[in-house]
Amino acid sequence: MKLSNRISAIPHYVFARLEEYKKEFEKNDIKIIDLSIGDPDIKTPQFIVDELIHALNRKDFYKYPPYSGTNELKKSIANFYKRHFDVDLDYENEVGILIGAKEGIAHLIMALTDPGDYCIIPDPGYPVYFYSSLIAGCIPYKIYLQRERDYMPNLYGIHNEVVRKAKILIVNYPNNPTGACGNLEFFSELINFGIKNDIAIVNDAAYVNLVTDERYKKSILQVEGAKKIAVEIGSLSKSYNMPGWRIGYIVGNKEIIKRLSIIKSNIDSGQFLPIQLAASKAFDYGDYFISYMNSVYGERRKIVNSILKQGNFDIYDSKGTFYVWFKVPDGYSSEEFCEIILKKAQVMITPGNAFGDMGEGFCRISLTFQTDILKSAAERIIKII
Repeated sequence: MKLSNRISAIPHYVFARLEEYKKEFEKNDIKIIDLSIGDPDIKTPQFIVDELIHALNRKDFYKYPPYSGTNELKKSIANFYKRHFDVDLDYENEVGILIGAKEGIAHLIMALTDPGDYCIIPDPGYPVYFYSSLIAGCIPYKIYLQRERDYMPNLYGIHNEVVRKAKILIVNYPNNPTGACGNLEFFSELINFGIKNDIAIVNDAAYVNLVTDERYKKSILQVEGAKKIAVEIGSLSKSYNMPGWRIGYIVGNKEIIKRLSIIKSNIDSGQFLPIQLAASKAFDYGDYFISYMNSVYGERRKIVNSILKQGNFDIYDSKGTFYVWFKVPDGYSSEEFCEIILKKAQVMITPGNAFGDMGEGFCRISLTFQTDILKSAAERIIKII
């Protein structure tokens, strides 16, 4: 067969590789505590599940949904943004529905770029930004995030030729993997940069509701003029513990959303109608659950941080997400340290270089496990070094 070279430069998704390592241990009956992936351990709230079941009794439940998403869900998202961020959204034109944020990011790059264009992406960052850029035929240009700058990019360090040829710049706040949170001052700088250079700005806000304090909960659309150039992508996976449901959204600039909808309508037919109706209920009635999960993750973070500090680990003061980001001990690379922890402590964590060059020297722990498991894992880690 004559096969495409498009994926020749793309290795297996990093988390898929980690899963393969885990299976090798389990073949030998070695039980692993897997803290590598952010897969919520607390189930989806029952009222959302009940709405899904109720929606399955609708006469039209099996039919194709509207390509741009149901009005019920789009209205609920617009109301959520008004309630939480005081942002007004035209639900018909400034809200779109995704089959999860990951799908939306990949298709958005295709919608906004041409082969050979630059995509400006963060490093460390969610691997999907880099690989989706390659799949689209673009050139990923990394802006390096440094701890000394609180993982905020230096926009004015970007090469002039890259700025001239770039059509999209992606940021991610609250940030995966570091847990850093954006602020309105930086978002304002980002919007001005996008307008000045005619570059679409995308904030991947999958973790926007997961913050240690409400003061760190910000939307890029709160900046005046943001909708001229920017969109924000969100997910129900993290906020409402619905990762397997595959439902997300995009809000902001209507032209960007329109272009994305053209790509999507030719590639997918939208998310299952009952899932969209259940998601609408999540936005309307799920604020209490977000508060509850923040309290749960806050307590888990304190416990893990406390134990790691007993082992003299240098932990970044994360303000968002459900991850702990910490420096590996001197003398180890990220992967070497993770391999030792896996072999000697039977604990799997994610090496920082999985998220890019600037992640080297760090590791990430997911807090999506019961407290006793996290406590046991952290205690095992500090005993190894």
